[in-house]
Amino acid sequence: MRKLNTCSILLFLLVIILSSCITSKKINYLQKPDFMIPSYKDTTSYEDYRLRPGDRLYVKVYSTDDRTNMLFNGSQQTSQMALSGGGESSIMDLYTYLVLNDGNIVFPMIGKVKMQDLTLREATLKLEKEIEPYYKFSTVEMKIVARYFSVIGGGKAGYFPIPREKINIFQALAMSGDIDIYGDRSKVRIIRETDTGTQIKVFDIRSVDILHSEFFYIEPNDVIYIQSVDEQFYSVSNLTGLFSTVLTTISFGTIIFNSLFNLK
Repeated sequence: MRKLNTCSILLFLLVIILSSCITSKKINYLQKPDFMIPSYKDTTSYEDYRLRPGDRLYVKVYSTDDRTNMLFNGSQQTSQMALSGGGESSIMDLYTYLVLNDGNIVFPMIGKVKMQDLTLREATLKLEKEIEPYYKFSTVEMKIVARYFSVIGGGKAGYFPIPREKINIFQALAMSGDIDIYGDRSKVRIIRETDTGTQIKVFDIRSVDILHSEFFYIEPNDVIYIQSVDEQFYSVSNLTGLFSTVLTTISFGTIIFNSLFNLK
């Protein structure tokens, strides 16, 4: 009876340890869907970002007329000073326009121009049309600036710029230093601001089908939250650690059981 109880306890401890191992199945990306990894086929794909209040647009106007260039872009000397003297951001701010709460930007000599809900391409073409009656033969370059995303949890926290129009979830995690070995890749959360309010999207980043899903590209102001795996307290990540933990647990369990049995 004593041997049976001892074996039962040790077997129970062994099952707990083995179930807590960090395997390649738990940490590898781009795995084929199966009973553990979900499929995201036929879900919403990437759509061009549409401008919303609070966005900041850097606008540069190119014209055959030097005075027009001076009005909208500053002098060439000013630009060179910004680049060489570290004042680029302050000079850029002079030609950056905030999308106001009513969805408009206020552009010099033109006034209010509606930008909300337009893609960047649509906004560029619209501004060119607004400028054309006053400044012929002008073209517009526009880009969204001061866009960021955040990463929290999984032993890390950071606030990172979005360097181009779109970046995907893997690029975002690479910028933040990737998910550590104890991060739960099966329940990554994105907290996203939308026109209808804040949404929380939960997905399994291990699935290769993430490439076809609405979770693949991140948006400005996204917060990526990575929780730790539930079994982190017990986790072992390699064979040597497994053997060491198993032997230690068996020895410790045997000592405790013998002590309790002898007390009786």
